[in-house]
Amino acid sequence: MSGYGRPPNLSLRRGAILVVVLVVTSVLSLAAYTYSQLMLAEYEAAHLYGRRIQSSVLAESGLSMVTEFLRETYDSQLQFGGHYDNERFRGQLVYDGGVPSERGRFTVIAPRIDEEGRYAGLRFGLEDESARLNLQALLIADAQQENGGRELLMALPGMTETIADAIMDWLDADDEPREFGVEANYYSALDPPYEPRNGPPETVEELLLVKDVTPELLFGPDANRNGMIDVSETALSAGAVVDDSGGDMTRGWSAYLTLHSAEKNLNPDGEPRIDLNQEDLEALHAELSEKLEPGWADFIVAFRQSGPSSGSSGNSEENKAQPSTGGLNLDFEKPAKVQLTTVLDLIGVKTEATIQGEDEPVPLDVLFKDDILAMGQYLPKLLDYAAVNTAELIPGRLNVNQAPKALLLGLPGLEPEMVSEIVLSGELDPFISYNPGRRYETWLLTEGIVELNQMKLLMPLISSRGDVYRAQIVGYYDEGGPAARIEAIIDGSRVNPRLVFWRDISHLGRGYSLDTLGQTVVDDAMAGP
Repeated sequence: MSGYGRPPNLSLRRGAILVVVLVVTSVLSLAAYTYSQLMLAEYEAAHLYGRRIQSSVLAESGLSMVTEFLRETYDSQLQFGGHYDNERFRGQLVYDGGVPSERGRFTVIAPRIDEEGRYAGLRFGLEDESARLNLQALLIADAQQENGGRELLMALPGMTETIADAIMDWLDADDEPREFGVEANYYSALDPPYEPRNGPPETVEELLLVKDVTPELLFGPDANRNGMIDVSETALSAGAVVDDSGGDMTRGWSAYLTLHSAEKNLNPDGEPRIDLNQEDLEALHAELSEKLEPGWADFIVAFRQSGPSSGSSGNSEENKAQPSTGGLNLDFEKPAKVQLTTVLDLIGVKTEATIQGEDEPVPLDVLFKDDILAMGQYLPKLLDYAAVNTAELIPGRLNVNQAPKALLLGLPGLEPEMVSEIVLSGELDPFISYNPGRRYETWLLTEGIVELNQMKLLMPLISSRGDVYRAQIVGYYDEGGPAARIEAIIDGSRVNPRLVFWRDISHLGRGYSLDTLGQTVVDDAMAGP
């Protein structure tokens, strides 16, 4: 009977089939698991990519809000808390999906810099570009006095005469090296060779091409550009420069320099100021009479025609200098003799008026007195409506109210004790205690910090405010995840503010904690009373 039994290898054959089935099943399961993991990874990648795009849109929403805010008048900005430090710029909700993970916001954030120019925390608002030294103003300072540009640059912490002159040689139009500088012959010998700009650079970063300017000097240890030294940057900050000028190098020289500062040159009505140097003296007189006192119009036109005088033209009683009260029948046919270099040229001088049909000029006494109290009364109104530079924009002047001490020390004619007084009496936030008497840089004169001749020297270089602003905007969600960060410069000097610089710095990370930026961690819908 044994010969009719089951073949001896049948059970083995069935066992092999079972093993094959198990292997195939395992492979298929593993393939399915791998596929599901791949799909999950693709889903997460797509979700993260979408979140990055959404965060970028949040940040761009912040840029739109800033632009619209700058479109408002100064009084309107003041009413809403101003642009310097304002909670309206913090944690602005753009989209609320009902839960923290779907609650998108933006924050406009800036480092708070104290009067000494050192980091003093954070604020929510904009940076005035005029609080930085405009590289294009260096050549103006150079034209005023020998090595004036070098002196301004030497105010930067850690600056050397060699680097300062090299920067000036990079900017100026000639090929003649300065005392410590270099020109084309140096750069042409490098590998690869290149030529100096010999004009205004396109970006501040272009200074890295200048001899001896390093990334450490230009940007400092603040690697993620959030205006402060984080724990991860502590080692980098060990060699950061801090000097007696009051500046520090947390953000490097880039925190002190700009190419975009400017201020609008309009009267309080939003119209161009009256050109005191125009050739048509009759038109000048009419324009001045419309906005200012008639006596002022007579005096200014007479001064343009005759220039300053030392006293009366004769000894008779009728030839003694008289006050300018208006109503003089001026001879507008007499051409202008002098050009004003500054409105301040009118202060403390006498002149003579040429009257139609009269052989002898009429001496006019000092109208704009060289007296602190008097100047505090007439200068703001005079500067409101009259100017020697009637260009639509005035670029490059330094905001004396917000500039750090280090930059003020570089200005010609300002002694250290004067700078200390400016810093102590100044107000970094112009919206905290708005002082109409300080809307012009001449408050240094009317408050007795500088004298008239010093003020004349300073006026081409300083202002009391700017109209171009820098914004760092973070777009984020309350629950974290991918964030976007952009840096932009907006020119608010025009009726329609325009973007003049934009840079995506999202690759440097969010830069700030969610608590700092402003968030709602608890789901409002689930929160109790």
